[in-house]
Amino acid sequence: MAFYYRSSDFSYSSNAVFRTIYEPGQAATYGGIYKCTGCGNEIATARSHSLPPQNHHQHTNHNLPIRWQPVVLHG
Repeated sequence: MAFYYRSSDFSYSSNAVFRTIYEPGQAATYGGIYKCTGCGNEIATARSHSLPPQNHHQHTNHNLPIRWQPVVLHG
């Protein structure tokens, strides 16, 4: 879970981009923090950099796919 110190550093957004699910290895549209929808692990990446590949980490429940969803973005 991402935390912050000063709320003045962030703005709320209901933009649909936060509902986008990215495949492992796909280029991130925005830089920021992305969360694995299967296990909750978080990573930070720069815009247009590839998100971690399928073998980045493994789930204890192998039925859950590794997919990345934006949590915090900067534009």
